[in-house]
Amino acid sequence: MISYDGTRFQGWEHQPTTDLTIQGKIETVLSRMVDMPEGKVVDVIAAGRTDAGVHAKGMVASVQLDTEMTPEQIQSYANQYLPEDICIDEVRIAADRFHARYNATGKTYCYTCYYGPAKPVFDRKYVNVLEEMPDVEKMKKAAEYLVGTHDYKSYCSNPRMKKSTVRCVDSIRISQNGPYIHLYFHGNGFLQNMVRIMTGTLLEVGAGRMKPERVGEILEAGDRKLAGPTAKPCGLCLEQVDY
Repeated sequence: MISYDGTRFQGWEHQPTTDLTIQGKIETVLSRMVDMPEGKVVDVIAAGRTDAGVHAKGMVASVQLDTEMTPEQIQSYANQYLPEDICIDEVRIAADRFHARYNATGKTYCYTCYYGPAKPVFDRKYVNVLEEMPDVEKMKKAAEYLVGTHDYKSYCSNPRMKKSTVRCVDSIRISQNGPYIHLYFHGNGFLQNMVRIMTGTLLEVGAGRMKPERVGEILEAGDRKLAGPTAKPCGLCLEQVDY
């Protein structure tokens, strides 16, 4: 299990133009640990790919390592050499056919917003600071239209998505704790930027710029242009992966 502060990273997946990715940092450390030949790295497979600026408390990844080190020794080595904003929280020996992405049955994301007269100085990298207090009850009503098994094409940022855009979102829970508003999403999988687009749309409802029932109409239309803006990445965190 892995946790990370995604603020300075360009997402999970390694990219050819930057070494600032979570996957890249972990693969580099583990490759050095098992003395991989020069030019080769171990392949770390995550349960999902978080975008640039998105955080995780419970990311799960699988990797095959040729080593006699114990899980505790692997964890200790990795945390010694990984940057301070990435942590290996737990290492387990898995079944040979275990695959972090294909075996996952569900994920929980939490999106956190903040509204108040004081600045969230110590939480500023992990919340979306709002300019106005949203109507949480209207947001809850609107969220009901998004729960279930639907085609979420309207809430996907990839217009050239060739695979199915049907997903099951079995719960959306919205709670308020003082100046903090938390939106919890649980489903069997999420499309690119899906949680952030749903959040941005629900915030439009909360601000009075969209009626709750409009969220359902947008879902049926299958048109990304009709949905709300993509909420900032800083407020989103992957909380848990189910197996």
